[in-house]
Amino acid sequence: MNVLLIGSGGREHALALALAKSPLLTKLFAAPGNPGTAQVATNVALDVADARAVIAFCQIQNIGFVVIGPEQPLVDGLVDALEAAGIKAFGPSKLAARLEGSKGFTKDLCAKYGIPTGAYARFTDRDAALAYLRDKGAPIVVKADGLAAGKGVTVALTLAEAESAVNDLFGGAFGAAGAECVIEEFLDGEEASFFALCDGDKALAFASAQDHKRVGDGDTGPNTGGMGAYSPAPVVTDAIAARVMDEIVNPTVAAMKAEGCPFKGVLFVGLMIGEDGPKLIEFNTRFGDPECQVMLARLEDDLLGALLGCAVGNLPEKVHLSPKTALTVVMAARGYPGTPKKGGVIAGIAEAETIAGVKIVHAGTKMHGENLVANGGRVLNVVALADSVFDAQNLAYRGVDALDFPDGFCRRDIGWRAIGH
Repeated sequence: MNVLLIGSGGREHALALALAKSPLLTKLFAAPGNPGTAQVATNVALDVADARAVIAFCQIQNIGFVVIGPEQPLVDGLVDALEAAGIKAFGPSKLAARLEGSKGFTKDLCAKYGIPTGAYARFTDRDAALAYLRDKGAPIVVKADGLAAGKGVTVALTLAEAESAVNDLFGGAFGAAGAECVIEEFLDGEEASFFALCDGDKALAFASAQDHKRVGDGDTGPNTGGMGAYSPAPVVTDAIAARVMDEIVNPTVAAMKAEGCPFKGVLFVGLMIGEDGPKLIEFNTRFGDPECQVMLARLEDDLLGALLGCAVGNLPEKVHLSPKTALTVVMAARGYPGTPKKGGVIAGIAEAETIAGVKIVHAGTKMHGENLVANGGRVLNVVALADSVFDAQNLAYRGVDALDFPDGFCRRDIGWRAIGH
């Protein structure tokens, strides 16, 4: 089977590495891909926002299956367009992708079907939102309703911070994504990510992970797309995982089917685990980045077969994962999450990968002549697989230290929560 992978980040390189191992695969294409995907796939310059161009490419290359990595094509309805053309795809329909594309839609769904989450209110008017904030006080959470590249959420510890977030949002800081504001109750506990594969009727637990959103050590500084992650997350015990499936994932799959928009693909459950158990923070409708990198490092099954099962309503009975821990450290370009410095030369990848258990996953990279250079905010993922979080952390930082990337930086404490468990 010929497969087209949509996307260009670290998640997509990790997906490409796993898909390339499948006995079902004939040829893998990546659009647009990156220098990492080019090692296992044929990169193609394709405008993935142009559904007709994607369909035409699939028809010419006899593509049997399309795997969509990032959220924007899902929210824009690429799966619908592909399926209308008779091409199977991994990911939700446009209506089902509202679980990520509209935070207000998700909160309303949770309220209607009794899915545990924080109390909330929705606003399209700045003054009404500010009045609500002043009534509720801080801490409180302010979110842009739509997609904002992972940066539309403010966890405000003071009323002034919350008011500033609302003013920014309605002032156009997030464009159309901020036309509506969702204000939520602050949930206390430990955050974790949980992933389930879904085929529209049922769901299968995949893996847990824990991300590190803040740019600086000790969870300081602004939020980013993720500075590192590890899998599994010790806070997601077997008992917690069972509750997440019973109380959040399965009711959501049933609710989406009842609403006439069955959910197919991977459901990414952002959790807050407090004294009374797990509550939903938000859903994403694709693999996380960098969570994907660590979960797939543990995968012992055929990824392509599992993703196909989601698309055609034939989920596998179980997914087999290594009991080991995978941990990734993100190497970012200086300036991130503001304006990253692009063009910095990167060397030492081959040396880092001579360390047993270490793999370098490309994210924001490109070739400039014969040099690999930085071409984004998050540039590389240094992924390590070992017997414990402590060992995986040590191994990953050995890999980091083998790299030669003067314009890069990373957090030096990825995995600290798990090591403290």
